[in-house]
Amino acid sequence: MSGDCCRATAGLKQSGERSGARSRRSNMSYKSALKAEQELYELKSRAAEYYRANRVPHTLEELLNQLFAEKPSDIYGYMANYFSRLAHTPVISSIAGREVYDSRGEAALQVDVYCMVRNEEKLVCSAVNTGLDEHRAESGDAVADDNHQQASVATALEWIREQLSSMLCGFNPAHQTQLDKVVSDFLMARYLEEQDAHNSNIKSEEEEKKIERAPEATPPPQPAQNKDKKGEKGKKRNSVEKLIPPLDPPPPVLPGAVVAAAVSLAAAKSAASLTAVPLYRHIITLRDPQALSAVFMPIPLLTVLSCGKASAGKLNLLEELILLPTRTYSTREIVVMGCELQREIKRISTSTTTSKTGPAVLGVSEGGALQLSLERSEQALDLLMEACVNLKLPMGTELRLAINCAAHKLMDYAKGKYEVMAGTLKSPDELVDMYVGLVSKYPSIAALINPFRKEDEEQWLKLSSLIGHSCCLVADAAYSPCWRDAKPLPQGVTWVTLRHGSEMTLTDLLHTVSQRAGTDGETILAVSSEEIGDDSMVDVAVGVGVTFIKLGGLSGGSRMNKYNRLQSIELELQEQGILGMRQMKLPWEQEEVELNPEEANLIGAEQGIQTDL
Repeated sequence: MSGDCCRATAGLKQSGERSGARSRRSNMSYKSALKAEQELYELKSRAAEYYRANRVPHTLEELLNQLFAEKPSDIYGYMANYFSRLAHTPVISSIAGREVYDSRGEAALQVDVYCMVRNEEKLVCSAVNTGLDEHRAESGDAVADDNHQQASVATALEWIREQLSSMLCGFNPAHQTQLDKVVSDFLMARYLEEQDAHNSNIKSEEEEKKIERAPEATPPPQPAQNKDKKGEKGKKRNSVEKLIPPLDPPPPVLPGAVVAAAVSLAAAKSAASLTAVPLYRHIITLRDPQALSAVFMPIPLLTVLSCGKASAGKLNLLEELILLPTRTYSTREIVVMGCELQREIKRISTSTTTSKTGPAVLGVSEGGALQLSLERSEQALDLLMEACVNLKLPMGTELRLAINCAAHKLMDYAKGKYEVMAGTLKSPDELVDMYVGLVSKYPSIAALINPFRKEDEEQWLKLSSLIGHSCCLVADAAYSPCWRDAKPLPQGVTWVTLRHGSEMTLTDLLHTVSQRAGTDGETILAVSSEEIGDDSMVDVAVGVGVTFIKLGGLSGGSRMNKYNRLQSIELELQEQGILGMRQMKLPWEQEEVELNPEEANLIGAEQGIQTDL
């Protein structure tokens, strides 16, 4: 009996404990639920406050009202476009560099721009620069040029990876001027560092030489009879130096400066891509937003013949024979004329009956032009004139010729003369007489490009005084960055040729062209033949407002892409009613006339210009 009581008492105790545990668990569960509910309420309150602070309810209400009112067929596409307009402005998150290869198989720099677009990092655009500056491209030392190019690209890749990527992070790519200033200041700092290191090395070498230098014995006096002979030898050695001015020392070059042009152009292309506008339109807004009311196309300079030093014949002087339109022509018309001329020249050159020019060996130059093997300048000019007569082209009136002489490549410094033909040398003064004779015999020649070295200043001025009334003299205007003094052009230069060099940002190019716009001369933008399948420089030429663009001949897919891009821009502007065509007048005729869109359309209709293929 007592045992049963004990068991009953224990059972009651355990039951009470279980009841208490259930009660405690119930209380804890209630408190947890209450806490969770409180936390959820606070979370909802914070979310509501966050949405109100960012105007999300108001925006959604506005979107839904518009959506219901317009009832678009693509509801979610409409919503995506609506929200994309409210997104933050994309900024650069990083830039990356890659080594690629140009048309000659040499190293070139490609810059990729990554931006944060709607909270995602995306590759927006790329730009390529060969890094072959004008003064190095014309140096004649191909091995040294290639080695420098390789080293410059390697240095640029290191700068991008270690410094420039982080420096440009957070930049709006549309802020071209500020971005280009950062890049220019960076290059200036690197140049000063290199100069300090160079000067320190020179100082150390001089000190080492002073320590190692031994006392020199006094040389014995020379016999009196030898002095006259020595003087005569000295005169002979210096005779060449007196014939021509010495070659100017090459300007200081900063390895890695190729990064400037590549980064600047990549940023401009990214800004245009992000705003969904063509690159040329973006550049025009950088130059002058009001210029969009009438956009004037650059006149294409098309190379039809090449008889330079690289050709098989003896003739070296005529590096390029270029069509120079002096009336309003569409890009399509100029290309068609160039194609017809090349076909006719081939027919005449390969004909068995032949003409007064004789047979020629055909080929294609590096610049994409028809290359002939000829002996004299008159042969090439007679051949071209005969082809124009056969095709009834208005050579001498609405069409003229520009000759790229590239004389700086022909100087024999040992003899102090230009090798205009294999085995035929002419002094600078003799070359002046040769040019005067050619222009007198062929009045269609309206421009001579690089007829001398820039050091032959006396001959530039002399030639200008003799033929300046009927022929323009054109020289390459080398860009000088902030660490290099600009060298003035020779007197007598009428027009200049610009290149978007490796050290030149887009802001620098805009500034240079705007400075030239205040002068009487015209500006030609020459596009390098080493460019890699990129037609961006055509947009650049339209955007910066140059008068001419020199693209080379009609051979090669990359080069034809540029001509196609030029025609595409022309058609696009015409469709928008903002195409302004230049009615070119040579300096001795009257000033160049720029036609507004209405006048351009009227002249195009009168001349029967067709703009569709």
